[in-house]
Amino acid sequence: MKRNFNEWLFGFRDSIADYGYYIDFEKVHRNVDSIKIELNILNSLIGSKNIEEDFENLLKKYPEVLKCIPVLLAVRVNEIYCQDKNGGCLYQFNGLSNDIYDYKYFMKETGLFDLLENHIVNNLVDYATGVETGLDSNGRKNRGGHLMENLVESFIQKAGFVKDVNYFKEMYIHQITNKWNIDLSAISNQGKMEKRFDFVVKTPNMIYGIETNFYGGGGSKLNETARSYKTLAWETEEIDGFTFVWFTDGKGWTSARNNLEETFDVMEHIYNIKDLEDGIISEVFK
Repeated sequence: MKRNFNEWLFGFRDSIADYGYYIDFEKVHRNVDSIKIELNILNSLIGSKNIEEDFENLLKKYPEVLKCIPVLLAVRVNEIYCQDKNGGCLYQFNGLSNDIYDYKYFMKETGLFDLLENHIVNNLVDYATGVETGLDSNGRKNRGGHLMENLVESFIQKAGFVKDVNYFKEMYIHQITNKWNIDLSAISNQGKMEKRFDFVVKTPNMIYGIETNFYGGGGSKLNETARSYKTLAWETEEIDGFTFVWFTDGKGWTSARNNLEETFDVMEHIYNIKDLEDGIISEVFK
């Protein structure tokens, strides 16, 4: 029975974020613990009445504290370039590579001396934890990209498939070809393009190449994705023993619904999360 696109699209989700999506606190604490000793040494500068001299003496005795200074500026690098009317300087923070005067100038001009001597913070370990939490929020995009993969994989497993036995993650065309001796040149541009599928499921009668994605927001990429997967679906129709399956969802598709509908109209195996919940994997993968 032909499915209704509007009804199918209406069931798309706003979000699939899990509890670990927002902040990876294990990573945050691990990063802070790696510089905790150095941060506590720098704590001795808080409230200093002669911070430049105290900082110089501290560097001479504990030069290793330099490695945690970039984190105080919310960056994860070992060197930072800065310039002003007096010129530019590349500051290295993996040891006393610059003159101590340069480091004092850096601390003053970036505002870190002010942060310390005027009690703007009371504990650099707590401060760094906050910084790392903020930095980790930038990782949501990467975590979000894996949410749909993880969700689809959970349904593949619920359907009884076993990883590296009859389903495989991140498999390239040449790997599929070598493993099952199937000609996929129709989708590899005669071997010139090396595509990777998010999952490959192998049943006694068929090989299923699977793509997954979730779009919470719109953008031009959605139109490109819909067009490219429509082409891929057409190309795989000519391959005996291979079926392309696309699992997608997300309210972001609302802005690209026309291109998605075009793909929906010509592609048999395009499904959303509700389809997964309704047992589509057991129904299709035979």
